[in-house]
Amino acid sequence: MKVITVCYGKQKEFNSVKKAKDFYLDCILNSEGSECSRYVQIYGQLEDGLRWCSDEEDDYNTLKSLEESL
Repeated sequence: MKVITVCYGKQKEFNSVKKAKDFYLDCILNSEGSECSRYVQIYGQLEDGLRWCSDEEDDYNTLKSLEESL
C-alpha cells in the first residue's frame, strides 16, 4: 500500500506503511525541537492509519476526510 507524506512542503512516496514509519521514526530519533515535532505529527498520522500525511496541523482534518472517502 502506497503512502504519501508532505513534510516541509516536499512530497515523499513510500511503497509501504512500514517503510514510511521506519523513515519517520529514524527522523524523530535524530532531530529535536520543532523539526522533531513535525516528524512526530506525521508518524502519529501513520499510526492512525492515514496514507496521506502532512506536517501541517491544519491539514489533518482534510487528510482524515480524504482517507474516509477512499
